[in-house]
Amino acid sequence: MELTGFGVGTKVAVGTVVRMPDPLPEPDANARVDGDLDAERQRALAALSEVARDLQARAAELDGPARDVVEASAMMAADPSLADAVAERTAIGKTAERAVFEAFESFRATLRSMGGYMAERATDLGDVSQRVVARLLGVPAPEVPHSDEPFILVAHDLAPADTAKLDLSKVLALVTRDGSPKAHTGILAAEKGLPAVVAVNGADRIADGATVIVEAGSGAVFVNPTQQQLANAKREIDRQAALAAAPIEPGALADGTRIQVLANVGKPGDGPRAVQLGAEGVGLFRTEFLFLDSDDAPSVAKQIADYTELLTHFSGMKVVARVLDAGADKPLAFLTDSDEPNPALGLRGIRVLKSREQVLRDQLTALAAAQAATGAELWVMAPMVAEASESEYFTSLARELGIQVAGSMIEVPSAAILAEQVLQSSDFISIGTNDLTQYTLAADRVLGSVAGFQDPWHPAVLRLIKIAGDAGEATGKSVGVCGEAAADPRLAVVLVGLGVRSLSMAPPAFAEVRAALRRVTLERAREVAAAVLQATSAAAAREIGAELLAAR
Repeated sequence: MELTGFGVGTKVAVGTVVRMPDPLPEPDANARVDGDLDAERQRALAALSEVARDLQARAAELDGPARDVVEASAMMAADPSLADAVAERTAIGKTAERAVFEAFESFRATLRSMGGYMAERATDLGDVSQRVVARLLGVPAPEVPHSDEPFILVAHDLAPADTAKLDLSKVLALVTRDGSPKAHTGILAAEKGLPAVVAVNGADRIADGATVIVEAGSGAVFVNPTQQQLANAKREIDRQAALAAAPIEPGALADGTRIQVLANVGKPGDGPRAVQLGAEGVGLFRTEFLFLDSDDAPSVAKQIADYTELLTHFSGMKVVARVLDAGADKPLAFLTDSDEPNPALGLRGIRVLKSREQVLRDQLTALAAAQAATGAELWVMAPMVAEASESEYFTSLARELGIQVAGSMIEVPSAAILAEQVLQSSDFISIGTNDLTQYTLAADRVLGSVAGFQDPWHPAVLRLIKIAGDAGEATGKSVGVCGEAAADPRLAVVLVGLGVRSLSMAPPAFAEVRAALRRVTLERAREVAAAVLQATSAAAAREIGAELLAAR
């Protein structure tokens, strides 16, 4: 039986299935408390506090993105507004279990209505709710099962706390029924280099103990495969292992054309692993880590210290820092309006920074100071630029505050169409394919129901990238891609054929992308890209790319 979904990464895994336990059933809506209502309230609040402490303790044992997502879950459990919502319900006689369930469901509905990153957090709230209800019932919370042998985990979906604590010596791959490649499960799988296929129709039919092949590159899951399929998978696993073990060489095409292979990083602690895996620099340094879940903007001194720590890992290398991308899926209490009816199309990125210029001035000042303290080659770019006037504003301010190289992100279709105008005032452009795909196809990037449209192979997206690539060639300025599209080896070749000259991705993807680039010349990459642009759908484009790149 072959099932299909949306793959994360390119790796292949073979193993025995261990299924995640099903979620706890919904607490009885008709159950009432006849006794001490205050005691019931205290019971519920105690469970919330215990779960918050447990999650915080788990977070302390982790690092990197894993720590962040578990800490965020701990903060949810400790949220005073949730405690108040639970107390209101126990006060009218609802059981602690039902009160917790209803309070979390109310908050989840609010987050889902906001879309984007906040909709993703609704899944996280569901996990915290399950943990609190399990504590009240005195039963284990549904969690990743323990196994002495390596296994492939199959689940409805995975919460951040589950994904973050995966034992990579045991978990070979992930298969989920729900989710999206751009939600937290996909993001953490990419960063861990763990093959995953999400939003798999039919995942519920995969039996515990079944043998499966997970092909992240094709988004396929083979249940009870044939001996031939197993042999093919084993050869692919051996090939990938050999690539990972090969000496690291700079990114280049077969004709010697240099293509920089850069890392996407989220905080200073991500630097050492990126360098170890062969990063030639950083193509996307997400500076939001200092601002998220904060009531106030960090001080200039704090920013200088953290930026300097990151840049020190990349002395002599290019580091492209994106200034704060707030709004939409990353609301900040001190900066953005939480009451925007459609925040994804509201004040986001450079728009909100322009309206609160002191925040941007402080960040640019800190970045310039960090560069002066290190040997890194710092490039700084503005997020969500929509037209040339915004690039002109950002570059002028950056120059005033000591930034030598200032650029713009191409994430909005209008910016791609006007890329040549944007490049008149920008030193470079970097294409964020995740958001460019979302806005081009009107499909929320973390919403599983429209996951089929969240595909950077779509010819509409590729044609916009071609416009940006042509603009780079016309102006003689750098064009890069920092969305996860760069991590797809075949798509990386197409991007180069469209005019992209640097590719930034999660570090585990380096080896496969470098190998794919070294198999083609620039002329061949352009031929493949030209053919792909004629496709009528993302699926057709992917098929054309696979056929042409397999022919050589």
